[in-house]
Amino acid sequence: MFNKYSDKNISILEGVMGFYDGMDKGSSAYDVSKLLNIPTVLILDASGSYITLSAIIKGLKEYQEGNTVKAVVFNHVSSYMHFELIRKQVEKDFDDIVVIGWIKSKLETLDSVHLGLDLDDNDKRKLEQISKEVLSNIDLKKLDELANFDYKYKKSYPFEKVEKYDKHIAVVNDENFAFLYHDNLEFLKENFKKVTIVKSIKNEIIPSDCDIVFICGGYIETQKAYDKFKDSNEFKESLINHSKTKPVYGECAGLILLGRKVDDKKMLGLLPLDFELTSRPNRLGYYDNDLGITGHAFHYTKVIGDLKGEYTLYKKKNEHEVYAAFKNEKVFGTYFHTMFRNNFNKIKVYFDL
Repeated sequence: MFNKYSDKNISILEGVMGFYDGMDKGSSAYDVSKLLNIPTVLILDASGSYITLSAIIKGLKEYQEGNTVKAVVFNHVSSYMHFELIRKQVEKDFDDIVVIGWIKSKLETLDSVHLGLDLDDNDKRKLEQISKEVLSNIDLKKLDELANFDYKYKKSYPFEKVEKYDKHIAVVNDENFAFLYHDNLEFLKENFKKVTIVKSIKNEIIPSDCDIVFICGGYIETQKAYDKFKDSNEFKESLINHSKTKPVYGECAGLILLGRKVDDKKMLGLLPLDFELTSRPNRLGYYDNDLGITGHAFHYTKVIGDLKGEYTLYKKKNEHEVYAAFKNEKVFGTYFHTMFRNNFNKIKVYFDL
């Protein structure tokens, strides 16, 4: 959502899909940009359209008061002539929208997997070429001018105070466990004596003096990811030994790692759970849980069997509530991605604090 465009300024780059989505949870791009008074640049799909794009912009601007929509970039544009048709119409219809530029259609893209970009498709030359093509028709001067604004922020800390812990926490975070909210890592650094990043695919071990292990979400259920991990025996042994006396907290892929298996891929067996990988998402989007936390879930696996766990996830109470968190002594795993800063006092029991 956020794009740090310069050292001093931040602007939001957001496609139409998703700008108002999440308003029911107070977490849409609209809510965030309004709260922080950050200019919004819309990226609109222009394929097969030109005048209709003005109608879409009008709808986005008028749907809610207080939005910060200031500019637009058009994607999937077939030619310069196509762009000029769009630009002239938008500039005729709006005197408060800056047309930043356009991105041509049928560009080469990065490969993807079922949870997003394929992290292995990171050839530097390919990335540079895609970046060059995307930016070739973007007016960076206009974007820089848009990013020149007075950033407003709250000087008082708006969250419940959390005790600072004289403890060492290890975070399992690598290509297989890549889903880590940046602010969660910052929160841990602020509130724990020591934070160590452990990479499972490099067979790094959990430090013996570590008090707690946090396993991030990611891709362990895919064959490609599992192949990178399956021979990391020293890592596995160190985590199993840690779990005998000290807490482990796993999110999504972390939950799966703590189970017995996903399809025929053997996991650690610290939770009595078997998973299967499906072809469609089993959860996607924002959810609430029984602890009163709103968070995010996005996964293609499901637990085999009707098992009772620690709490359920649901979009509406009493409608399709399914257990999505499980505990065995000091080992806890959940499909739920939680922001620590405003929810830690509700989940710290699972860190054995």
